[in-house]
Amino acid sequence: IPYSHADARDFILGFVPGAWESDTEWGFVVEVEGRYCGHITLRNEGSRRAEIAYGSHPWVRGSGHMEHALRMLLDWGFREKDLATVIWLANVGNWASRRVAWRLGFSFEGTLRQWLPHRGELRDAWAGTLLAADPREPRRRWIDEAVLEGGGVRLRAFREEDAARVVEACRDEQTRTWLGDLPSPYDEEAALSFIRGRTGLRARGDGLSWAVADPETDELLGSVGLFDLTDDLAYGEVGYWTHPQARGRGVMTAAVGLVLEHAFGTLGLQRVKAYAARDNAASRRVLEANGLTEHGVERLGAVLADGRVDAVLYDILRGEWARSTRP
Repeated sequence: IPYSHADARDFILGFVPGAWESDTEWGFVVEVEGRYCGHITLRNEGSRRAEIAYGSHPWVRGSGHMEHALRMLLDWGFREKDLATVIWLANVGNWASRRVAWRLGFSFEGTLRQWLPHRGELRDAWAGTLLAADPREPRRRWIDEAVLEGGGVRLRAFREEDAARVVEACRDEQTRTWLGDLPSPYDEEAALSFIRGRTGLRARGDGLSWAVADPETDELLGSVGLFDLTDDLAYGEVGYWTHPQARGRGVMTAAVGLVLEHAFGTLGLQRVKAYAARDNAASRRVLEANGLTEHGVERLGAVLADGRVDAVLYDILRGEWARSTRP
């Protein structure tokens, strides 16, 4: 940085042909109707292995051209270079790259700590693999983001700008009483880690998480999520917390209602469950106001700040929800 015209010439006229000559990397330009779209490459790791890498020009992002080019590259590598395994690596947080790899059929393998060099430091890296015999299609669902609004609240994606309000909520004595597994002390880094992890739920197909916001000011009022979705989208669990300044206003009752509508009406779930500590009257009122009914007790099932207590199981079926919301 800055990246100069000379840097580009050195890459195009020096590095790329040199890598082909040494058989260490096989790089291609992606072109659409004579216009440069980006660069894609397979880095030869030996023993029939390669690493895929790609970078797109801003004008082409979201068009699908790079995905098509990468499919061509993979087909070429498996066929012409007799590759057995291709690995994908990206800095943790590079969701655009991860979504492309997901579309191509890469299996997400996890996180490599301090692995990728990045401007003088080592960054944590996501890793995925694709074998020659693997289908070139997603292995799991990726749940698209949804913005929901109604009842005086808006459910949207968390943003890093929400961190200060998350810290306030998660340092609150009442919040910490009922959510005993929160990090302590709860600082900005803990909040940012929470926020950055929300997209991972959708990427893994495990669930969705929303920031509950004021529709007028966009101020964060709480958090609500749908978790532990089964592979067949039959079941899920709802969970939530409310910023102390928003308590007693019906905020979370409205938010959970929007989540149930999305779960049953859009995702097609058959059952949604929830747990609340036996003595958490406020949380239980939110569930009961949305039609969930008590169906049992999980002994010592809730972790509080001062230990474990019994948790009450609530649930609601799709048919019950439909009858309760019918005009």
